[in-house]
Amino acid sequence: MSEASRELRVNLGERSYPILIGQGLLGTTDLSPYVRGERVMIVTNTVVAPLYLEQATLCFPGKIVDSVILPDGEQHKDWQTLNRIFDALLEQRHSRHTTVVALGGGVVGDMAGFAAATYQRGVQFIQIPTTLLSQVDSSVGGKTGINHPLGKNMVGAFHQPQVVLIDTDTLATLPPREIPAGLAEVIKYGLIRDLPFLEWLESNIAALTELDTAALSEAILRSCTCKAEVVAIDEHEGGLRAILNLGHTFGHAMETFAGYGQWLHGEAVGAGMVMAADLSHRLGLINQESLERVRYLIKRAGLPDRAPGGMRPDDFLERMAVDKKNVDGHLRLILLRAPGEAVITSDFDHALLVDTLNAFCGKS
Repeated sequence: MSEASRELRVNLGERSYPILIGQGLLGTTDLSPYVRGERVMIVTNTVVAPLYLEQATLCFPGKIVDSVILPDGEQHKDWQTLNRIFDALLEQRHSRHTTVVALGGGVVGDMAGFAAATYQRGVQFIQIPTTLLSQVDSSVGGKTGINHPLGKNMVGAFHQPQVVLIDTDTLATLPPREIPAGLAEVIKYGLIRDLPFLEWLESNIAALTELDTAALSEAILRSCTCKAEVVAIDEHEGGLRAILNLGHTFGHAMETFAGYGQWLHGEAVGAGMVMAADLSHRLGLINQESLERVRYLIKRAGLPDRAPGGMRPDDFLERMAVDKKNVDGHLRLILLRAPGEAVITSDFDHALLVDTLNAFCGKS
């Protein structure tokens, strides 16, 4: 690693692993010590492969490296595409000693991780995220899975990686729309449990949207630190970890309604966090100033603050009813008690939820 690189750890006892963050890491970092056997299967997609597959292969000197290239997009995060990974592993006779490597964004990471969790009842897994959203969120913590037509990420498994390699240079090749989508998850960490980080984001959001290298590196480091701390406390989302889903119940409903891939995950989460703040205000948890603070930061990040066109309150309620965080049929939401402090609750006035939905569905 370069001198400017940083290392964090996700502390999970025997399953602890490092997060390596820095510039120029892809192609120069030897990841072979994290590979138990002699073979590696890199899972990537048609967009990332021409850019980074060759460099990723160089991270595994002395290993036999195969690859499978998937179609790009959330709309392909399904059983059919997942089976292409299994086909490649079986056709090339990979054993239970192989290591699956995810090279790409959140979709690739989730699917490659799910394949690793289930191939021959579980093989080792490495994350090399190449989008801002995957670097600050989905690559850390071991959540894997695919979408179902009735709900996002409804089929999956917890499967922790051996290591996460974050090369910030990959952000330079992202489509412009991907940067705000990633910033949604960055903002989330400030809102749920890190007020100083939220204040830092308010001062540095312009630098982040302009791809300032130092600002992005700091945001990634602080986001991963927050997520690593939460995952270490609650790996399987039995309690505290649910706060990482601020805005996601609303957001997943929007993604499912619009059609997977029409709204990026981060775009839906951005709008969902404003909706969560709005409901928090209606419930008397936060004041108007705090609500507007959330809305203003989301808009400055270039994210939407409304529901998709044509979406109605009933469309939300139908999709929110199958959210993974619900308990015994009761809708459970992540709301704000204050900027920098989230609360998990099923105890809220349903009529006020409908008021929030009406307000955001009524926007053009």
